[in-house]
Amino acid sequence: MKQFKKPLALAVIALAVSGCMQQEEKYPVSEAAPEAEQEKMAYAFGSSLGEFVGQTLDRQDEAEFVLDRELVITGFVDAIKGEAKIPQAEAEELIMAMQAKIAEQRSAAIGGKALEEGQAYQAENAKKEGVQVTESGLQYEILAEGPEGGASPVATDLVKVHYTGTLVNGDKFDSSHDRGEPLIIPLNRVIPGWTEGVQLMSEGDKYRFVIPGDIAYGERGAGNGQIPPNATLIFEVELLEVVQPEDPEQPDVEVEAKQ
Repeated sequence: MKQFKKPLALAVIALAVSGCMQQEEKYPVSEAAPEAEQEKMAYAFGSSLGEFVGQTLDRQDEAEFVLDRELVITGFVDAIKGEAKIPQAEAEELIMAMQAKIAEQRSAAIGGKALEEGQAYQAENAKKEGVQVTESGLQYEILAEGPEGGASPVATDLVKVHYTGTLVNGDKFDSSHDRGEPLIIPLNRVIPGWTEGVQLMSEGDKYRFVIPGDIAYGERGAGNGQIPPNATLIFEVELLEVVQPEDPEQPDVEVEAKQ
């Protein structure tokens, strides 16, 4: 609950700022950028809230969950005046129920679309020369082969890899190349498509994987919405080194969009 209350409060404030001109009691709206440092701070705070709420409302629209913005603004204004019409305890329960509903509708609306798009992409990709499909539905293509005799990992190994991950529409959600350093990961604590796929490789190989949603992040998605529920993922992976057997105390690792 605490994790949700803060962003919701920010969203409400931003909506109040953006919609205040429609209220009987108007807040001042600037026509030029402020100049004094503290005024700039105040303006920057407000503009950052506006950007945040825009992104939040876009995600809600995608989930087909639309709130009456006038009521959101009214609730904010009433609360700031100390005249809230709903007790705080009830408001918190309603917010929790709303969050659950958004998650459910997001999974149905966005997840359904992502599943359909992913299946269509997989069907076309499977027709490409050189693409092979495993029993799980994982598709892989050899882009480059390493030196002969390179080690191949098993699921309990640590591997050092460079990779780039994209959605089927080409949007990039993560890349070790962008960070400027390879990643060392325990192979049995990533998404199943990675665990299966990287075991097919030898050191120095570079593969392209198309990973169906059910062996990627499934219905939960990842990356704060960057990876939708049921999304098919595309990874170009270069296996640099099989490092050592996995430390059993090593924490789970998610190769996904930045948080």
